Amino acid sequence: MSRKELRVRKIKNGTVIDHISPGYALKVIKILEIDEKSNDIVSIAMNVPSSDGEKKDIVKVEDRELESNEVDKIALIAPNATINIIEDYEVKEKYDVELPRKVKDVIKCSNNNCISNTREPVAYQFEIKQKSPVRLKCIYCKNIMEGDLSDYLL
Repeated sequence: MSRKELRVRKIKNGTVIDHISPGYALKVIKILEIDEKSNDIVSIAMNVPSSDGEKKDIVKVEDRELESNEVDKIALIAPNATINIIEDYEVKEKYDVELPRKVKDVIKCSNNNCISNTREPVAYQFEIKQKSPVRLKCIYCKNIMEGDLSDYLL
């Protein structure tokens, strides 16, 4: 096919989250707290062929820019995602999600016996040990977390 085919229409203003791991678009929607009660206009494309021959998911959110903590959470479940800020149908800014060396109060420890999961007034804190696939280490109990982390996001 010689002409480009759009699967989802362009947005005038907002954010496009591209290169999400296949099957994770709905988890990104959960991170963004988009549901039937929100007024956000959202387009989701899942299992779309990418230029590298792999499949990917895409989420387009109209008239909204993401908060830094939302981007941090997305990076934990989709470390290869890119964020595109759209203004007047054009890409104003494009960047890859990036995990910091440490995250605080973004994800909770999967170890139920960890001090961070008790009534103690301590923040959830992790060191990023590996970025792709994501691997975290709790600073308190040294628990290693990897794989699908979406159930532990705060």
